[in-house]
Amino acid sequence: MASTPYIVTKGIVLRETETKEADKILTLLTDTHGKISVIARGVRRKSCKYAACAQPLVYSEWTLYQKGEWFYANEGATLELFSGLRSDLEAMALGFYLAELTEAVTTEEAEASELLRHLLNGLYALSTLRKPKALVKAAFEIRLLCLAGYEPLADGCAYCGAQSPEQPLMDVVQGVLRCRTCGAKESALSMPLCADSLAALRHIVYGDPKRLYSFRLGEDALRRLNGAAEAFAAAQLERGFRTLDFYKSLQPMEPEKRPPVEQHGEERV
Repeated sequence: MASTPYIVTKGIVLRETETKEADKILTLLTDTHGKISVIARGVRRKSCKYAACAQPLVYSEWTLYQKGEWFYANEGATLELFSGLRSDLEAMALGFYLAELTEAVTTEEAEASELLRHLLNGLYALSTLRKPKALVKAAFEIRLLCLAGYEPLADGCAYCGAQSPEQPLMDVVQGVLRCRTCGAKESALSMPLCADSLAALRHIVYGDPKRLYSFRLGEDALRRLNGAAEAFAAAQLERGFRTLDFYKSLQPMEPEKRPPVEQHGEERV
């Protein structure tokens, strides 16, 4: 009788679902097989040697085998626990959102090494580098959309071509940059930027991915970048995220500081 062929791959747990008494179904994003569902039998028992690997946002090396349409876990060894997230509820909540957002743009068993690397770098920026959460969130959202094929056109106004648009706005539905007075009638939903937030947007879209989080912004510019990034992700993917709702529920409410929105040519606060 032929022995079961084993697959060795590195991957991070995007999501877990508890089943039966001690099992879990894990959604893994791997370096060799993309996004896959893995049955981890007995992983909720204290005696399981790879229980730590089966926690959300843990990066591990897995030994799997395939039976029918399902993958099954045989062994696991942790590579990165991102312990800095687990001591900070807000950072952990943001990490869960980054994972859910990544899962949303990834198809089953499609090549996803760049998406995996992007997620790992985002979690590292939060956990180890302790980068500002709002900065990581905005940069991650925009760059992830770029990797998934939704790259915005940010080099100039889509209507007049100005490289330095007057009172710049990001049309999050069409994914283009525009001046305040250009394309107002054609725009469905636009978010205001400023010179600094526009420079940051261009750094995220066109800059070196290895230096993605190596910029700083003042409070107002960061708030504008965040508003544009979040609205862009929601508009392009046409859905909401429960993990984002939870993360935002941990934020202090400051309605007077929310950036205005351009909708059908009318400014709303």
